[in-house]
Amino acid sequence: MIPIRGPTIEFFPPAQKFLPDTAWFALCCRLAWRRWLGCGKDGPGRHEQTERRRITGVQFAPAGIIMSEHTANDEATRETTRRRTFAIISHPDAGKTTLTEKFLLYGGAVQLAGSVTARRNQRSTTSDWMELEKQRGISVSSTVLQFDYDGYVVNLLDTPGHQDFSEDTYRVLTAVDAAVMVIDAAKGIEPQTRKLFEVCRRRGVPIFTFINKLDRPARAPLALLDELETVLGIHAAPCNWPLGDGPDFRGVYDRISGEVHLFEKTPLGAFRAPEKVAGAGDDLVRKVLAPDVHARFLEEIDLLDGAGAGFELEALRAGRQTAVFFGSAMNNFGVRLLLDRFLEFAPPPSGRVAARGPVAPSAPSFSGFVFKVQANMNPRHRDRVAFVRIVSGRFRRDMTAHNPRTGRDLRLSNAQRLFARERETVDDAWPGDVVGLVGNYDIQIGDTLSEDPAVVFQEIPRFPPECFASVHCSSSAMQKRFRAGLEQLLKEGVAQRFNPEGAVTAAPLLGAVGPLQFDVLRHRLLSEYGADCRLETASWNMVRWLPAMTALENSLLMLPTGVVRASDEDNRTVLLFDSAWALRYFTEKHAHITLAETAPQGPGG
Repeated sequence: MIPIRGPTIEFFPPAQKFLPDTAWFALCCRLAWRRWLGCGKDGPGRHEQTERRRITGVQFAPAGIIMSEHTANDEATRETTRRRTFAIISHPDAGKTTLTEKFLLYGGAVQLAGSVTARRNQRSTTSDWMELEKQRGISVSSTVLQFDYDGYVVNLLDTPGHQDFSEDTYRVLTAVDAAVMVIDAAKGIEPQTRKLFEVCRRRGVPIFTFINKLDRPARAPLALLDELETVLGIHAAPCNWPLGDGPDFRGVYDRISGEVHLFEKTPLGAFRAPEKVAGAGDDLVRKVLAPDVHARFLEEIDLLDGAGAGFELEALRAGRQTAVFFGSAMNNFGVRLLLDRFLEFAPPPSGRVAARGPVAPSAPSFSGFVFKVQANMNPRHRDRVAFVRIVSGRFRRDMTAHNPRTGRDLRLSNAQRLFARERETVDDAWPGDVVGLVGNYDIQIGDTLSEDPAVVFQEIPRFPPECFASVHCSSSAMQKRFRAGLEQLLKEGVAQRFNPEGAVTAAPLLGAVGPLQFDVLRHRLLSEYGADCRLETASWNMVRWLPAMTALENSLLMLPTGVVRASDEDNRTVLLFDSAWALRYFTEKHAHITLAETAPQGPGG
């Protein structure tokens, strides 16, 4: 357990390698003061902190499952409680996909870890299964990986890090109950990390922080904690502490158990790292660590204990605190500890808000919502998979569910358990699980599926495109394949289609969050459908939705030069702007009209 001391704080000689004397002293004072008074705009104050129960007072059942005697025999409660559904988020190149692969390695889902930049005889990562992802070494689409580990059923969702694919990541965050935020120890908090953190904060998603790449030269751990608190405005509670960095990085100290975990590297990090466990004061630790590293480790731990930098489970699950872990995903240092602690502390599946009110996981009838659609996961069959997050009840294969958008009942006969591209038939699933419905179902992103027709979940909002391009088929002989492929990819939410008034060409106008989406679309049209195309960039860079208006009101609108009226896929009227000036001019001339940045939501919103 984490030792907690009083407010008296002792300061030790600075670590000259990392910070000068004045900076070290200032950082220690700042950290200690925040711990005592409370930090962050929403953080608790001193008196609230003293009353709150710390992790030392929380009792965990075996494998971290908390259950009462009254529910021990309840199959639904038991199955729901042992589920963990979470996403891994980060700025590009922070190590997100690598960490995903190492979770699979330590979870027993794979026996040999792959590499993002696999060469020759190296294995590619499981989550990056698209050929384009293997070529570029980046994730362009989210992936679901379900596996069993230590009594838990883990639903892990790897997400794209690049901002051009952020809409896919935002949709995934509607389907998870927690998130692991990966930070590069040398770079700290980067722009995309901040954006994703704010999305999680707004949705109330608990965040675990993994500070990665300690095997390389890194910033001081205390400075990284300070940045988490000042930039993100959240309490940072270190659950473990690094022993050195760069070539001197040897392991981590688990502050909860009080044990030191020493690791050895394996070739390319393909296998689990050999690990030795010892007490903080054992001779083994002194022998392995360089004298200056060992001295600095004791000083920092004493400082953290004195400052009361303790972990609180309630604060974590409420989003007021982030549990911080240090390690190296590439070398497998600290990965198992992170996985074990995450499964222990992360919340079980939570409910979701529907039009008539909240729906709890314990509700008897089945309900779920579609947060992603993916075509051609099996290129041999040209299949289409709808990803469904189960919210309540028990899912059974061949069951019938209602889709409020279409007003029809669907027989869910072809349900799959997902592991990246690999799939297997699933007969039963429970709240928290993500299942794939394979087939030509009339299902779209945001659809509700429920045994109770009255349950309609809030729609998943789409984000306004910032890049526009017309797409032209390169050959008339490919037109059929081009239209079929484009229709399938648009259903995935890769891009949005618009129809400008008075367009001189029939070529579809597409809008996307970032230009890389167009590259992905063109590549997939060619590789998956055999339809080559060319893209013609348009000058517009923003779109706004008009409220419902009469034909006369529409005709009286004063549009600046370059602004075009168009319709979206649901025949709602939009305006395409080519500059912020044009948008400002329109709003000044039509102060009585409120433009929407996103498409108005339907009945479920």
